[in-house]
Amino acid sequence: MTDPQVGMLMLGLFIFIIMLGFPIAFTLMAMGVGFGYYAYYTPGQEFFSNRVFTLLVQKAFEVTSSDVLVAVPLFLFMGYLVERANILDRLFHSLQISMKNVPGALAVATLVTCAMFATATGIVGAVVTLMGLLAFPAMLRAGYDVKLSAGVVCAGGCLGILIPPSILLIVYAATAGVSAVKLYAAAFIPGFMLTGFYILYVVARAILDPSLAPKLPKEQTDIPFSEVLLSLATSFLPLAALIICVLGAILFGLATPSEAAGVGAFGSIVLAAAYRSLNFTMLRDSVYLTARATAMVCYLFIGSWTFSAVFAVLGGQAVVEKFFLSLNLSTTGFLLLTQFIIFLLGWPLEWTEIIIIFVPIFLPLLDDFKVDPIFFGILVALNTQTAFNTPPVAMAAFYLKGVAPAWVKLTDIFNGALPFVFMVFITMIMVYIFPGIALWLPDYLYTPR
Repeated sequence: MTDPQVGMLMLGLFIFIIMLGFPIAFTLMAMGVGFGYYAYYTPGQEFFSNRVFTLLVQKAFEVTSSDVLVAVPLFLFMGYLVERANILDRLFHSLQISMKNVPGALAVATLVTCAMFATATGIVGAVVTLMGLLAFPAMLRAGYDVKLSAGVVCAGGCLGILIPPSILLIVYAATAGVSAVKLYAAAFIPGFMLTGFYILYVVARAILDPSLAPKLPKEQTDIPFSEVLLSLATSFLPLAALIICVLGAILFGLATPSEAAGVGAFGSIVLAAAYRSLNFTMLRDSVYLTARATAMVCYLFIGSWTFSAVFAVLGGQAVVEKFFLSLNLSTTGFLLLTQFIIFLLGWPLEWTEIIIIFVPIFLPLLDDFKVDPIFFGILVALNTQTAFNTPPVAMAAFYLKGVAPAWVKLTDIFNGALPFVFMVFITMIMVYIFPGIALWLPDYLYTPR
């Protein structure tokens, strides 16, 4: 076999092995070292003199010394602390009573709460689970349609994938070698535009068919204006202030993402203390979960970068690039094909594996098809949300099913989430037709004049 054929065998064998359920990070490292030993082998060399071991150490050093990836554990720690600070129930209640006159008030309050909470955590499982325990039963008790309620929680819980400070965007920035600051700026408008589409959809459904989202009883909405203001001041404003400080410092160049993440982590400790939720157990659990998630990301990076380097040395990357170029695709065709592949990969894989393992295969092709890597990253972040809500492996639906009442069917959750998936596709189409939706803000803020 030629080296390029060995490279393609390496890729195919990797996909087959992970489908069997083997740990992805260690599979990547094992295959990278195994095939790398073949790629770098010279007759007569001692076993540990093979350059693949040097490559593995070098990639481990690059990951652990990456300035961009420092933001990952800090943002995760911030998110886990906010999640455990008993903020969500206060925030949801204050938004619910402040939006009492809006059609579908509970659903709209759920989406706004999810968007707010997403900017503070970015952890899909946490947001869906917590809103499934808090907002989903409240909507069901108010007589809301099961499918609509489930779709709102699942779709809203996935907004943290795109809305800054998204962990996915940090990981993509490190993978693609682009500015995380520009990525955050590019994601800002599409993220809140998608949230707006969700809200418009819910309001329209509530107006066209009020039985789907009945108005709340008068005793739940007849609350003095002063009490509404006090509720917002003690729940919405503190979290909003933390988010604005973190994102504002990043977007306006006052701090790097890592520095702003450090401020956010400290701010979340202060916030938890202010809400009297700070204790040793909470800190211990948050540190443990942060360390576990960060280790997973780092091991994936080490394995992926080793695998990718060996794959390129064997000529596999050149085969992939030659294949795509031989299709004579237009830029639109290339984007459609890559996004379709990423959409399919979202069924068996988490977003971390997609960003770290498979997206790098497409990145060298962006120059050939004249695609801005930041623009491509926003499309990938939008697309990845669909995987969490699309059967058969819609993880957001399973998160919600795990905390929903026993009588709620998984098929109802799937059916409720699908209309929101179509709105993600509409947003992707709009971003493609009008690239300025994603690129205007980073160009405006960071282009020298």
